[in-house]
Amino acid sequence: MWKDNLRSIYYIALKDMRTYYLKAPAISWGIVFPVAWILAFYLRSPQDFKELVPGLIAMTILFSTTAMEAVVINLELRLGSLERLLLAPISLSAVLLGKIVGGVIFGFMMTAAITVSSVLVLGLQVNILHLVLILIPSLFVFSSLGALLCVLVKEVFEAQTLLNLPRFLMIFLCGVVYPVSAMPPVLKHLAYVLPLTYTVEGVQQSLGSVHSGNIIRDILVLLAFIPIFIFPAAKLLAKKFA
Repeated sequence: MWKDNLRSIYYIALKDMRTYYLKAPAISWGIVFPVAWILAFYLRSPQDFKELVPGLIAMTILFSTTAMEAVVINLELRLGSLERLLLAPISLSAVLLGKIVGGVIFGFMMTAAITVSSVLVLGLQVNILHLVLILIPSLFVFSSLGALLCVLVKEVFEAQTLLNLPRFLMIFLCGVVYPVSAMPPVLKHLAYVLPLTYTVEGVQQSLGSVHSGNIIRDILVLLAFIPIFIFPAAKLLAKKFA
């Protein structure tokens, strides 16, 4: 049974990659938007661009995994294609994980492109093991977040609107362009409730931007966020078929 579920997850993710992710809108939100955003901050207040690279990588993870993840499930519910998948039969859990894995794969592709380009162009030193250990759980966290926000609403446009709130909140509070350590205490406490803070800190340590911090803590916190997002998403998705 588990082999059938793994096969289902793989083919659902593959189908979503071909149908949704490898398209201009997803690529633009996944990679062009973060680059344009970071460049805007750089041009407004020129500084060492190397300091902005961890935020750029974190933003790419956030936007690439959620580019289509927040709309795919509701879109397929409206079209009826999700119901056809369940006739295979495939469990709802496998369907949800397939959707999440699709976002993870696309996010990894976009993030790898940005990371490799940054490292080569800027000559950055990178701890590859630490970077991978931060990137993988981060990709699952934000892909799961996109899925959760998707099943919270009924309409595609509602999901995109709802998703913009946590995305832009995290951009400003999680150390993407402004260090968390320099924030007022209230905002600092809020920042450490948000998962992107741990992604940014982990990437900073992996690239040697900062030498303090606890990358093991960052990894563990990110791993803890995954079930926090996945389990409610699975329950909400099941209610749509109740």
